[in-house]
Amino acid sequence: MENLKQIYSRYLKNSFVFCFAWAFLLNFIIETLARKGLGGLMFLIESPVVFLYNTVLIFATLVVATLFRRRAFVITVVTILWMAIGITNGVILMQRMTPFTVKDLSNITDGATIITNYFTTSELIMIAAGVIVSVTAMILLWVKGPRKKEKVNLKRNILAVFLVIVFTFAGTMGLIKAGVLNTFFGNLAYAYEDYGVPYCFTNTWLNTGISKPKGYDEKMVRDIFDEDQYNEDGTMKLVHTDEDQDHPNILFLQLESFVDPSLFNNIELSADAIPTFRKLKEEYSSGDLTVPACGAGTANTEFEVMTGLSVKFFGPGEYPFKSILNEQTGESIAFDLKSMGYGTHAIHNHRALFYNRNEVFANIGYDTFTSLEYMSDVEKTPKNWAKDKILTGQIMDTLESTEEHDYIYTISVQGHGSYPTEQVIKNPAIEVTEAPDETTKWQYEYYVNQIYEMDQFIKELTDTLSEYDEDVILVMYGDHIPALDVTEDNYNKKDLYQTEYIIWSNFDMEKKEKDLATYQLAAEVLDRVDIHTGTTIKYHQTKDHDSPEYLDNLKTLGYDMYYGKGYIYGGCNPFERVDMKLGVKEIKIDKVVNIGGKYYIKGENFTEYSKVTLNGETLKTIYLGPSLLGLQEEVNPDDAVNMKVSQIDKSNKEIISTTE
Repeated sequence: MENLKQIYSRYLKNSFVFCFAWAFLLNFIIETLARKGLGGLMFLIESPVVFLYNTVLIFATLVVATLFRRRAFVITVVTILWMAIGITNGVILMQRMTPFTVKDLSNITDGATIITNYFTTSELIMIAAGVIVSVTAMILLWVKGPRKKEKVNLKRNILAVFLVIVFTFAGTMGLIKAGVLNTFFGNLAYAYEDYGVPYCFTNTWLNTGISKPKGYDEKMVRDIFDEDQYNEDGTMKLVHTDEDQDHPNILFLQLESFVDPSLFNNIELSADAIPTFRKLKEEYSSGDLTVPACGAGTANTEFEVMTGLSVKFFGPGEYPFKSILNEQTGESIAFDLKSMGYGTHAIHNHRALFYNRNEVFANIGYDTFTSLEYMSDVEKTPKNWAKDKILTGQIMDTLESTEEHDYIYTISVQGHGSYPTEQVIKNPAIEVTEAPDETTKWQYEYYVNQIYEMDQFIKELTDTLSEYDEDVILVMYGDHIPALDVTEDNYNKKDLYQTEYIIWSNFDMEKKEKDLATYQLAAEVLDRVDIHTGTTIKYHQTKDHDSPEYLDNLKTLGYDMYYGKGYIYGGCNPFERVDMKLGVKEIKIDKVVNIGGKYYIKGENFTEYSKVTLNGETLKTIYLGPSLLGLQEEVNPDDAVNMKVSQIDKSNKEIISTTE
């Protein structure tokens, strides 16, 4: 104890020295939480320069405390912030394969709605208790904590803090120039491992949107396409090979966490979990699909397929659905096909508000969006996700809802994690017969049985569409690998960003084998049915994918379309927000009746998410069936005529839509 006091008096009593030592310790803890076992120590030994740089980054935030007399309080606040980042990152990496980013903070409300799918009640109580204890400790520290008695030498300390910040900034630029650090994260998980949590997390805060290309101007953009592809007013031509051609209905089916379980070489199964998908893969066009997400990030796979742009052009970890497309309209295959007379629709058996889809889909051209709130009698998994078999009826209802041909983008959810570490499925259809340990066995067994049921849904859907009296092309693919303990060593693909796709149809099409990226998928599908409409569609269909400028020019297009002058459109954004309808079936009230002093609402297409509302206020309602709701509270008889039915988001009680 005496030796510790001497060390403190000699070395750590100086606030700057203490802050640096404390930063070193914090960084070690943060990196250890981000890695397994002795990962933090190995990172220090194998990458000492990067480790030291991240220490300096934390140090630059801690030294701000030297400007205050309550230094212990300020250091504690900064410490809590860094530890919150480290702990959150560690917890997230236990549930998914993508690390914690600043962009996740924009998803905090979405995350809160599904937190019970990941944590038990006792774990949530412990988390809440930890937050309460921390807040209480901070209050006590402010009231009772130490306070520097002598006056702070502000001039000296401000200069010192300034020099630390300048040194940190200069060091960052120097290490980037030397190639020790990087600003482009091709693989976010690997970047966190290579460059450290503090640097990468900070980068996801400062690096957003698509950066302006060097030399960006009208000529640069227009040179991407040949002049004959522009109209006289400078806008892109909508070119069709045959204007009179009768094009098919076009369906995309994005399957949550869907991959072939036989690709996992660390387990053995009692039977094939995806017999339908495997059979279709042999009979129809298929290939490997490079997706932008790993273990999570469904919305970014959607973005790439729908827009033809890569999310890697944006800031690391960014979700365009949460940023630019939540603020403005943007071109997508929905707008492109809409220009040809297609009805455009989205379907998702989860919340409408998740990833802002209820707003974003209107900004990218969808006429309708049918979410979970507009589906009735939905069966759930043991982890409370909607099962995908509900989607067959929803897709068929959507096809029948219009006279014109339809484009439908369906997002499934059944395969979603987290995957339980204990047995929850009794007498499973598919058993894991070999696994490294008991925990892995139950996680994979739960997962493969969800995949098995999703495969059965695929069979039901394709069987139904086979009998449909209009031509249909259906594109099926996994959005990313599941959030299991998957490594490149135990996954038999090129890397962890590989799933598979199939292009199925109820009419004859040539079978082709071709590997694609998600941002190329729509262009390939539309090319197969002779559709050549849309900026990125034409780009992917006409440009050499292996050319050195292929991705650079695509990024320039993305910048021009979203952040630049819109030169590709003649100088203005031509896309107007769609008056999107939620659900394809009209929810309506036929009459309100009073029986024994209780009000009952008779109508059509009610669901478990339907509630009676009065002047914007939600009333206690019981769902009695698709045509009947019961009111469970008293209202003034004079107000009964003003009652309406609204679809309610159960997580935050927000009204999504209301009957007219």
